[in-house]
Amino acid sequence: MTTDTALDIDGLIDPADAEAGPGTLRITDPRDGSLVGDIDASTPDEVYAAVRRSVDASAAWAATPPAQRGQAVRRAAHALAERAEELAELNERETGKPRGDALGGVGAGVDTLLQYSELGPVHRGRSLLGTLPNVDFSVPRPRGVTVALSPWNDPVAVAAGIIGAALVMGNTVIHKPSERCPHTGELLGRILAEALPDGVLVSVVGGGDVGDRLVAHEGTRVVAHVGSTAAGEAIARRAAGTPTHVIRENGGNDPLLVDAGVDPAWAAAQAALGSFANAGQICTSVERIYVHRDIADRFTAALVAEAERWNSSGDLGPLVDERMRDAVHEQVAEALTEGARALVGGHVPDGPGSRYPATVLVDCTADMTVMTAETFGPVAAVQVVADFDEALARASDDRYGLAATVLTASMEHAQRAAAELPVGTIKVNGVFGGAPGGAAQPRGRSGSGFGYGPELLDEMSTTTVVHLGLPVLDAGDPHAATAPAEAAAGSARAGAGDTPLVDAPVEPASTADDAR
Repeated sequence: MTTDTALDIDGLIDPADAEAGPGTLRITDPRDGSLVGDIDASTPDEVYAAVRRSVDASAAWAATPPAQRGQAVRRAAHALAERAEELAELNERETGKPRGDALGGVGAGVDTLLQYSELGPVHRGRSLLGTLPNVDFSVPRPRGVTVALSPWNDPVAVAAGIIGAALVMGNTVIHKPSERCPHTGELLGRILAEALPDGVLVSVVGGGDVGDRLVAHEGTRVVAHVGSTAAGEAIARRAAGTPTHVIRENGGNDPLLVDAGVDPAWAAAQAALGSFANAGQICTSVERIYVHRDIADRFTAALVAEAERWNSSGDLGPLVDERMRDAVHEQVAEALTEGARALVGGHVPDGPGSRYPATVLVDCTADMTVMTAETFGPVAAVQVVADFDEALARASDDRYGLAATVLTASMEHAQRAAAELPVGTIKVNGVFGGAPGGAAQPRGRSGSGFGYGPELLDEMSTTTVVHLGLPVLDAGDPHAATAPAEAAAGSARAGAGDTPLVDAPVEPASTADDAR
């Protein structure tokens, strides 16, 4: 795997201006269109070799005491912290993520690794209530080779969470970053791998074909994917009928409900933050807004002012590339032809790069694509509703179920939202925030499984139940103690509380080069 670019980062990148060839990922800076670099995608042989390395390292890593695994992950976290500026600069150049946000993402990655380095060693099984003198208990076991497919919009924090949770539970990891930020992902993988035993963390780069080979390989046991719904559902179909466990956090169409009784200016600031932060390229960005008619005019006026401030302040970065900008503008243009009005923004600006202005659309209707699909851009699409009941009904009428936000002065409405919204994460009176360790399961087409928190450790492990009974000793052996008759009888009895023995673990499958 070779890399050519105009940016010299610790020997990772060698300046060059050659044309990108077949199998090469060419990355340009979305701020101005300048070349960031070319990087060769991993070949099929390199992908299969990565799986073999990971499988070969699995047994020794699984046998490493949990405390030592935690120490290794802690070393990796410290190594990442030392290279934070370097990674943030590269992330900014590849994806346009503002430097402060990029640094925050690296910091979040460091914190997540440190958290898992502490949580892993104390993650425990359970003692079960059987029939004495038998002993019954359950223990977590590593699943095996884990494929981490991380996104471009938060490439360090998300990858670090998946990698850290997998490693502390005794799994080896193959990391494939998004093809939109391969240099960032490659450097991240190299920094972390240098703090770990050989083969415990391996990196590959490339597009969907590389990911498909990893998912389909019979050596893979876990796939953790954060990305689009289309890709996530393809992964789930590919893994169906195999031993591979799939964890997905995919697209969302997150609603914001603005109730009567809240300060319209405060609500508008929250809506702007949720819609425009990172140019709307956050998994839980606000995608559609339902505002109570009693405050709709004041809210809309304040939201326009917020959008204009975002457009003039320099806080709004570009979209990741022109393809993404075209997709966002297509939704906006379609809404305008169907009767929506753009009070600010709504056009493709002149100049290089892939910038798009903070946009406020009003007079939106439920059937517009901008209200039914994930836009993933700096667009605030507003629909006025008669009351909270209508807002709740419209917010719930969706195929996705990632997150939702409710701004309300009513405790009753907050409790109803928490009980009735069919999403994994519900935020009341704040579009972002939450305690460390929070974990949720996405609903609908937004994915499946826990992607964060202590629960991710359960996703990264299997559970073995052990039934331990007393043996009947050989009475003719003069060196053997005689087991009490009542103990032997008790061991043979099938008490009502006994747990049956589980089947022996299946041996790992062959790692033959089979992409199926």
